[in-house]
Amino acid sequence: MFEVGFSELLLVGVVALLVLGPERLPVAARTLGRGLGQARRAMYALRTQVEREIELPNLDSAPLQRLEQEIRQGISLNTVPANDATTVAAPKENAS
Repeated sequence: MFEVGFSELLLVGVVALLVLGPERLPVAARTLGRGLGQARRAMYALRTQVEREIELPNLDSAPLQRLEQEIRQGISLNTVPANDATTVAAPKENAS
């Protein structure tokens, strides 16, 4: 991806030394190293999770389809046209 040679790294190090100074450069390098380490671990965890998800066996859709059919059969929707007021059923009273 990025082809960074020794001369480029040396140049970046010299510029960082000039900008940060010798006192703050080790702290900045340590912080940068920790951040890169955390980013690598997060990417590894994400990659492993995606690979696990891809390797999951396909779910058997037959039980889900049976459940959907049972639910559709159990629900009876009485649809009434909005402008036909003569066929509106009276509300059911609670038997309790």
